[in-house]
Amino acid sequence: MSIRSALVIGGGVAGPVAATALQMAGIEARVFEAYSGPAVNIGSSLGFAPNGLAALDVVGAGDAVRRLALPIRHSAMSLGHKTIEMPTAADLEPQQLVDRSDLHTALHDHAVAAGISFEYDKRLVRVDEHADRVTAHFADGTSATADILIGCDGVKSTVRTLIDPKAPGANYTGMLGFGAPSGATVDVPAHTMIFAFGKNAYYLYWVGPDGRVGWGANLPSKRYMTVGEARAIPSEQWLRTMRDTYGEDVPGADLVRHTRPEDLVVSGGLHIMPPVPHWHRGRMVLVGDSVHAPSNSTGQGASLAIESAIQLARCLRDFDDPTTAFTAYERFRRPRVEAIAARGAKINHAKTPGPVMRKVMPALMPLMFGSAKLQQIMRREQGYRIDWAAPVDEKAELAWA
Repeated sequence: MSIRSALVIGGGVAGPVAATALQMAGIEARVFEAYSGPAVNIGSSLGFAPNGLAALDVVGAGDAVRRLALPIRHSAMSLGHKTIEMPTAADLEPQQLVDRSDLHTALHDHAVAAGISFEYDKRLVRVDEHADRVTAHFADGTSATADILIGCDGVKSTVRTLIDPKAPGANYTGMLGFGAPSGATVDVPAHTMIFAFGKNAYYLYWVGPDGRVGWGANLPSKRYMTVGEARAIPSEQWLRTMRDTYGEDVPGADLVRHTRPEDLVVSGGLHIMPPVPHWHRGRMVLVGDSVHAPSNSTGQGASLAIESAIQLARCLRDFDDPTTAFTAYERFRRPRVEAIAARGAKINHAKTPGPVMRKVMPALMPLMFGSAKLQQIMRREQGYRIDWAAPVDEKAELAWA
């Protein structure tokens, strides 16, 4: 095998999984993270799809996440006076709801237990490329060298810009993300997620294992705000804004009113990546949100990142040189992730409907969710499985696109 070592830039979701899978493929991997420690306190709960859990099972981390998560066995869409049951596949594992910080911690700890090393305060500033290796240089003056470099550094990826200075950045969806537990009393069946289209904005809610109602909000905002900018605004002020936004919604108004400022998790602007022309160059390649961050509406962001991390490791295991491995990886991953991203972009438009759209949604939604086509799409997304033991078969992989 000509590829024996890798530098993994980013220690969030994709990075620890990529490093663990690379080790399984016989490639030594080290993870370099810009933060001063494991990424925690970076967001609220996220939905974890069955295909993501199946992918984690490949590297042995699935059960660690299951122990932290709340299974969501039913979901429904609330359109004011009307609630529509959403389709589920009885033969697939239910979606799991997991705190993002808990997910990061579980993946980090699993990788460390597998022997993966992490280095912190390592903000990548440049890369020197050579015929047979790459050298990463960090802001603290240190450097590291390996056969390849993998960018798992998120939507604001430095590696993406190094591969292609003209690469597009992430698009702002026009919404800010928030989440919190609420002390409101809401009648929600156990293991059920309600997606609610309020008068002015979309939100969702569920009942956690402790009996408290958890909720998330996608607040429309013309102004884009980073996490730091959004968190600089006091939580009390954000809650006042949300009381104005959700004040006519049931139970949205109660959820906001019974939320304590200290419990509010502010995530900042929500992103979606447009198609990235170049996934790799030379001995550098992209994985996860750095190259295919779908809207949070898909419930697939973390799952797709994990799939890609493992599939890249398979390609590097099965092909002798980086160019061949990277090309195969992009060729069969791109159609799947871009199809899911396109679906998410359409859902985003429905989250901020105008007055005309709000009137027709109660009639349109039952037709959409009852359609055989949508159920086929969801099964193709969620039924995806990686056969680690099998050689990479591009034709078989493309059947999941």
